[in-house]
Amino acid sequence: MLDEPKTGRLTIQYGPSQGAAVFENPPRFSWLPVIEDEARYVLRVSTDPGYPSKATHVFSNIALNFFTPNVVLPAGSYTWSYAVCDPKTGLPTTQWSSDRTFTLAGGLPETPLADRKTRFSNATRSHPRLWLTPERLNEFRKDIIKDAEHCTWSTFFEQSVLPWMDRDVMPEPVGYPDHKRIAKIWRQTYIDCQELIYAIRHLAIGGQVTQDAAMLARAKDWLLAAAAWNPSGTTSRAYTDEWGFRVNVALAWGYDWLHNQLSDEERDLVRASLLARTKETADHIIKHANIHLFPFDSHAVRAVSAVLIPASIALLDDTPEAEGWLNYSVEFLFTVYSPWGDKNGGWAEGPHYWMTGMAYLIDAANLLKSYTGIDLYQRPFFQKTGDFPLYTKAPDTRRATFGDDSTMGDLPAVKIGYNLRQYAGVTGNGAYQWYYDEIKRTNPGTEKMFYNWGWWDFNFDELAYRTDFPIIEAVPPADDDQFRWFKGIGWVAIQHRMQDPENHIQFVMKSSPFGSISHSHGDQNAFCLAGFGEDLAIQSGHYVAFNSTMHQKWRRQTVSKNAVLINGKGQYAGKDKSQAMQATGLITTAEDRGDHIYMQGDATAAYRTMSPEVTSVLRDVYFVHNTYFVIVDSIDADQAVSVDWRLHANAPMTLGDTTFRYTGERAGFYGQFLWSEAGVPHLTQETGFADVDPSEIEGLPVSTCLQARFPKATRHRIATLFVPYPLAAPRRIFSFLDDQGYDCDLYCTDSEDRTFKVVVPKTFDVGTTPTR
Repeated sequence: MLDEPKTGRLTIQYGPSQGAAVFENPPRFSWLPVIEDEARYVLRVSTDPGYPSKATHVFSNIALNFFTPNVVLPAGSYTWSYAVCDPKTGLPTTQWSSDRTFTLAGGLPETPLADRKTRFSNATRSHPRLWLTPERLNEFRKDIIKDAEHCTWSTFFEQSVLPWMDRDVMPEPVGYPDHKRIAKIWRQTYIDCQELIYAIRHLAIGGQVTQDAAMLARAKDWLLAAAAWNPSGTTSRAYTDEWGFRVNVALAWGYDWLHNQLSDEERDLVRASLLARTKETADHIIKHANIHLFPFDSHAVRAVSAVLIPASIALLDDTPEAEGWLNYSVEFLFTVYSPWGDKNGGWAEGPHYWMTGMAYLIDAANLLKSYTGIDLYQRPFFQKTGDFPLYTKAPDTRRATFGDDSTMGDLPAVKIGYNLRQYAGVTGNGAYQWYYDEIKRTNPGTEKMFYNWGWWDFNFDELAYRTDFPIIEAVPPADDDQFRWFKGIGWVAIQHRMQDPENHIQFVMKSSPFGSISHSHGDQNAFCLAGFGEDLAIQSGHYVAFNSTMHQKWRRQTVSKNAVLINGKGQYAGKDKSQAMQATGLITTAEDRGDHIYMQGDATAAYRTMSPEVTSVLRDVYFVHNTYFVIVDSIDADQAVSVDWRLHANAPMTLGDTTFRYTGERAGFYGQFLWSEAGVPHLTQETGFADVDPSEIEGLPVSTCLQARFPKATRHRIATLFVPYPLAAPRRIFSFLDDQGYDCDLYCTDSEDRTFKVVVPKTFDVGTTPTR
């Protein structure tokens, strides 16, 4: 029996679905699995809905509920269906599923995936396999003998290899007091475990390249000590996954690069520990988190790249499970990845978690390409995803974008630049190289910050990049290419003169169909702004730790956003993933109209999670003449509701009756509520973070929130002028309105006598109550 259940918002979808666009050839197929984990599937794809043999491709004995064919299909219209099959014959043992159709355009990127029988047939079974194979290692040794600067080897060797010769071998972490998580211990221990990777990997590489017996012996000391740790103890994945992942990876590199230096007994010890830890991670990903059914698990998806790929390559042919884990990982990355992504390269968790997820994806892609020849980078998503951080987190911004971000007010982490440089090497896009150069120029000396050193050693990253990819000439972003709409994730970004910090304006708005799940927040229809080298309208708060009071009670909540509250309530942003996925928004329009850029967000669904009386919540934004913004909020409800219009800045503002002004160190802004159909607002401001444990933010800066409360009404139309400027050249935009008739016509003029009109339809019946 094939039950073919309906999908949910949290589940994998049937695809290609009816009418969905296909962006690569062959298409990726997915369906909900049957309840028997051991089931095998047969898939048929045909240009004729009758599935005649001459017009039909049949793929049988498919182990998973997602699949990438090994052949490119001719352009045309297709029908497909699937069934459970007999693993011996490949013939269907259930009825076929419903027919689904798609159209395949010509000229799409061709990205087939070799089948399981041939996928790894040409990969060596000798060691090492991670980064360099034995043949490449021999060539690398010769290059180093000729030139110690080859691929920045000398820097890596002096700064990232030699120091570990004198460091004491790390003892097994003791865990948390009473096994209750404490943020400080969590962070320090993941840094310690990251250093375990550095010690084992770098000493092993250093010893193998230089053939230094003492260095190889020291690498073994570190490796054998870690292999003796209890795989089910304090460094298990179940205890703290960030610790467990790192120990797993350290053992994989050590097992691979020191394989020929280990005795049989030592090899058995390391292999047993590596296998036990990898099995725990694989079971979690495949059997417990079920990411092939529920793909929206940030850590489990990341672990495919971070852990399963390197560990499975190291163990391939040493244990029968390894090939299965490697096949699962490759097929997931070729078919489902990324559940957070869209066709434009967007990443729903925001640019900081793009950085983390992409860093491990890049590591995995490079390991696969080097070891097997499989090239993930040819997929369309990877050709475009560099645009996402480029347009949503410019090099000179700090708090002017969305999502969790552990840099806590520093400039973008250096790793974002390294990721962009990788995509410069993959795509030849000079703007990505420009971003990398800017990050390196503006953000030196942060390599040892916990959010860098606890995750990456840039000397190794540089070495690995230089061995496989070219340096691309940097090209600043073009003036006429200042706007991106990441439609599938509901983000819009404007970068006006990003290459010129004195005149740079960054504006980011989101209204996302991913709601507040994972590292996203209750921020549909919110915006952030930076200008002239300084953050202006910020995302407030600090990402001190996931699930801290700062995280749960402030930073994830709508109160911390440049957004509205309705009757004092925002959007659902709690721990329930199902509700979080329902708190969605949508960017309905985003387009460059010549004299202005226009966008509209619809956050009705997000607000209805907390205020079911709401029937419509729209925000229209006009960025006029690359200079100022007009924002129109339209809120309708079945009952009269109050609206709090909130704006966050790094310091208190100067408030008037209907105006507000912020003066920063180099830039500022002023705003004015031009018109409200429900009546004038009452302006207040407050500095601080309500309901947050003060101990979590000790020593950290505190921001200020402007709140403009509008009288209760069933229909609100609120028009706000928002003008950023450099302190050296303050700007004024003059405005007036004409509300005689059916519309309110708002006119704005600048110093060059350019006039811009915004028309706001009037409702004439706002249902206003006399109280504020």
